Amino acid sequence: MRAALATSWENLNFAPSDETAPYQEIFLLMAEPTNAEYGPLFIEQGLLQVTLCYPLGAGPKDAMNRAQQVRDQFKRGLSLPKNGVVVIIEKTPEIGIAQIDDARYRLPVRVRWYANVVA
Repeated sequence: MRAALATSWENLNFAPSDETAPYQEIFLLMAEPTNAEYGPLFIEQGLLQVTLCYPLGAGPKDAMNRAQQVRDQFKRGLSLPKNGVVVIIEKTPEIGIAQIDDARYRLPVRVRWYANVVA
């Protein structure tokens, strides 16, 4: 079983409790909706970006292992129903290019999703 990471949610105050502890940042990045036909149906789509933030100097292994856990959690084709809308994971999550920022090794994982919505 994987241990939970402290989480920085979009537009909420967050400070890591320990400078050496890893944490994750979560952002919902909306894309342009698609109108497949005329009428009330449209396709909402976007990315859920999970940026894994690990201390510098320890190498990429722990961050890459956690990135794989995110991939395993959001497998392609996964359906997530809520309030009559079903969000579907469109593709295998993408592990992005790591960056170094604020004394952290930052590894983004992007989860592409879509939902058919009736307005």
